[in-house]
Amino acid sequence: MRFQKQRKFMRQNWWKILAVVLMLYTLIAGLLMDAPRLAILNETIRALHFHVTMWFGMILLLLAAVYYSIKYLRTNDLADDDLALEFTNAAIVFGVLGIATGMLWAKFTWGDYWSGDPKQNAAAIGILMYFAYLILRNSLVDHFQRARIGAIYNIFAFAAFIPLIFVLPRLTDSLHPGNGGNPGFNAYDLDSKLRLVFYPAILAWTLFGAWIATLRVRSRRLNRILEDQFLNS
Repeated sequence: MRFQKQRKFMRQNWWKILAVVLMLYTLIAGLLMDAPRLAILNETIRALHFHVTMWFGMILLLLAAVYYSIKYLRTNDLADDDLALEFTNAAIVFGVLGIATGMLWAKFTWGDYWSGDPKQNAAAIGILMYFAYLILRNSLVDHFQRARIGAIYNIFAFAAFIPLIFVLPRLTDSLHPGNGGNPGFNAYDLDSKLRLVFYPAILAWTLFGAWIATLRVRSRRLNRILEDQFLNS
């Protein structure tokens, strides 16, 4: 019954249409809407709508992956493991894109693609942790063993990832706004123009990532059905 409810939700179109509308709004407004004229940042402030919001979307996708990892440990249902894995995969894609867009932004504002900033280093370590998660899963053959060990790793990885990128960089000097004594964007954004795109962009990236994850879940489940039919034939 629960699987049928998940399948019914994945096939609904309203949230996919919302994802497309919000993504188009993010792209158009993020590039064309008036932005605050800030010292040093200038027009590069527009990267906020893509780089930072993509990272927030990644965090929400990882949170969903942890939720389904916990559910798997309670139910031993591979359907929950499928969702945990694919939400993690979508989050990793956003994390890699987030690092790439951050490097481009850093080149124009800090003068170099990679300056060894604590938050840059922490983000790279965090993504490597999740690459290790995928390697660990692929090294295991048994479906249930892979799901159980992957779920446990996923929970502890998220528990380490959050302080790694949000807490530790604040304890030392950092070029990122809001870290190492630097004021955050709220101190600059007095006219709130950025917020008109920032919050819809977070929702857009999150829904888009969820869409990717659900498509891959359907593909994974279809492959499992075909595999079982082949083994039983």
